[in-house]
Amino acid sequence: MRITQSKCKVEYIPHYQPNQLICGYGRTAIITGWTVRQSIAKRLNSEDYAVIGNLYSPTRGISPLIRNLLANPHVRYLVILQATKEDKNAGGCRCLLDFLRQGFRQGISDTGRNIWVINSKITGYVDIEIPADILENLRRSLKYQEAISIEKAMNIIQEFNQLKIEPWGEPLTFPERESYPTVLPGPRYGHRIEGKTIAETWVKILHRIKTIGTIRQTMYGQWQELIDLIAIVTDEPPEFYFPEPNYLPIKRSFLKDYIEQILDDAPQREGVKYTYGQRLRSWFGRDQIEQLINKLVEDIHSSRAVMSLWDVSDYEDSDSPPCLNHIWVRIVDNELSLTATFRSNDMFSAWPANAMGLRFMQQFIQDKVIKKSDHNLTLGPLIIISQSAHIYNDCWEHTQQIIDTEYTKRNQKRNFDDPSGSFLISVKDNRIVVEHLTPGSGEIVNCYSGKLARQLYQKIALNSPSIQIEHAMYLGTELQKAELCLVNKLNCYQQDIPLIF
Repeated sequence: MRITQSKCKVEYIPHYQPNQLICGYGRTAIITGWTVRQSIAKRLNSEDYAVIGNLYSPTRGISPLIRNLLANPHVRYLVILQATKEDKNAGGCRCLLDFLRQGFRQGISDTGRNIWVINSKITGYVDIEIPADILENLRRSLKYQEAISIEKAMNIIQEFNQLKIEPWGEPLTFPERESYPTVLPGPRYGHRIEGKTIAETWVKILHRIKTIGTIRQTMYGQWQELIDLIAIVTDEPPEFYFPEPNYLPIKRSFLKDYIEQILDDAPQREGVKYTYGQRLRSWFGRDQIEQLINKLVEDIHSSRAVMSLWDVSDYEDSDSPPCLNHIWVRIVDNELSLTATFRSNDMFSAWPANAMGLRFMQQFIQDKVIKKSDHNLTLGPLIIISQSAHIYNDCWEHTQQIIDTEYTKRNQKRNFDDPSGSFLISVKDNRIVVEHLTPGSGEIVNCYSGKLARQLYQKIALNSPSIQIEHAMYLGTELQKAELCLVNKLNCYQQDIPLIF
């Protein structure tokens, strides 16, 4: 079906997130939820719609949508499409409908700032900078309908295009609250972060990006980014750990549906770009997950257990190619690890769900290999390489709140075990002696001797480049104490004991 109409053209001018919108000259705004917006646009002439755009998040997406509608009062009709499982999980369109039907109230956001809270079971916000009477006028002035399929949406658009209503007012714009993070100097490429659980690792990731990440302007707005961040999760429990209260951007109830999107095949549907499960199970004419399992059953030491999600046609044919591109599974000493590579990774909103879905896949592969062979496998670490690890600017405030609370708590509880081992320092025969001990067993693997602290810590750093930062700083302090005792001919050095002259 192709819709046409003969009304005077009025250009839609997007003031917010213009690169994420398809703009036309009509009076109907089409909110496509998670359905690919191009799948609607290709059926329409530009005079048939004012704007077509996705709505992924009720807390991040509704406010800019409303701001754009206020700036374009000739738009009088909304078509709100909820046609995918992702729409149900995210709740953005449902929350927008609740705003139109049930209104809003003044409240406090998750980050503690004043906000308009939408009267909905789904948490959604509108910026407090927009006056309440203006929002109420907008709600009264818009005619809207919900659609559950593309065909239904096309019928509604056709009905709306037969109506003639004048603009409800003059264009209105309102100031936005801006935040500018303080960025400390640090390396741009290659960052390693490790934690026992996904939740613990995520908090460390947020802290690293917000501390030294580069702020960039992108087609989606500003984000703060690190290049090639490697996150290692060592001990996530099989049933998954959710903190209490839950500060993760994912609920346990959402996890089942998300795991299905990663692990299960899905039929090709118009408007649905793909699922990871579809790319792995059938996209290339092969079930890559089964291929990988069979390869490991055949050769437990194989380094060829690889799955690819990138299609070379994604360069030309896809508006949103997959962010997850590569999965590699390796078994070493009967321990099965999984490494996944993302070309682009939203570390605030998406990474915890990504990690839990991949961890479930890792468990699934382990179980299948055990059942098909006589190997007794344990579950090793999950490693995720995020080539562009970024946090969008509309999440900076919430990110900082989590860092201020959770990162501080974790530092208070953490242990000081260093995989690089420990160092026993003493002063003997007019020299400083440093014995390098293995973690756990305490075997001596190296010994350093000298009279200058600087000389010794340079040798230690050269031989132990992965030593933890705080451990290295501690060693510098202790070696300087030992040198003071040596220079002043004092027989009083004891490791971890303050000097008394």
